[in-house]
Amino acid sequence: MQRSRIAVTGSTGLIGKALVRSLRTDGHEVVRLVRHPARAGDEVEWDPQRQYVDVAGLVGCDAVVHLAGAGIGDHRWTDAYRKEIRDSRVLGTAAIADAVAGLDVPPRVLISGSAVGYYGDAGDRVLDENAPPGDGFLPKVCVEWEEAAAAAQEAGVRTVFARTGLVVAREGGAWGRMFPLFRTGLGGRLGNGRQYWSFISLHDQIAALRHIIDTPSLSGPVNLTAPEPVTNREVTAAMGRVLHRPARFAVPAPALRIALGGMAADILSSQRARPVKLLDSGFSFAFPTIDEAIRAALR
Repeated sequence: MQRSRIAVTGSTGLIGKALVRSLRTDGHEVVRLVRHPARAGDEVEWDPQRQYVDVAGLVGCDAVVHLAGAGIGDHRWTDAYRKEIRDSRVLGTAAIADAVAGLDVPPRVLISGSAVGYYGDAGDRVLDENAPPGDGFLPKVCVEWEEAAAAAQEAGVRTVFARTGLVVAREGGAWGRMFPLFRTGLGGRLGNGRQYWSFISLHDQIAALRHIIDTPSLSGPVNLTAPEPVTNREVTAAMGRVLHRPARFAVPAPALRIALGGMAADILSSQRARPVKLLDSGFSFAFPTIDEAIRAALR
């Protein structure tokens, strides 16, 4: 990648922080979109709720990577928090897409975050990027989330929807909560453990985003998941194996539903997604198996 100017939303999140660090290490100029008046030279103000973006800050950007959105697992899913999950994604994406479309010289690519939750609970069916959306709250949000980028697509900007799986990382996300439990021997399967978890190491997630920026043939939905998804039961076994801890506990599905409310449906749903577009475009995974991804996170 030639030295580029790249704008990133969600730069304080797990993926955004790692992406900014990776890009800057390689000499790229990163512009961070922040939800307060710009205080530093690398900051650009935006407000997803008001659908406001300081468009001047995007001038000269070669790529925009839009990762912002309320955390799926940060709170119990009350009606108010469901609205926040939806609005933070849909309104924010529409604001970014409108800003990109309005530039005299738009960026070469807009990468807009999405999730394998798009596919809903698909059992053991293998899911490539052509699979239809599922039913329920998260699939509906993902559909609206992707549709909100229409302005950028209509303006001729190559637009990619990064349908990300569960990111294996020590610092945050689902795995950030799992590592302490398994280290103390309290980890175990969730529900019957037969649901597929499409995972990806944080290293491969960042490498894939950068690969997308540099690969003009990639557009539309792209699954950002390791080549071979595994079941929750297999994840549990791998965690126990790598951490050398027993993983005998199990949380029954009814208990999860009582404890987590609507969010339990996401944890218990099954997405066996494969990164067909990434693989066909020549991307190579550094940590393709669950054991390798867990060990990489621990390093």
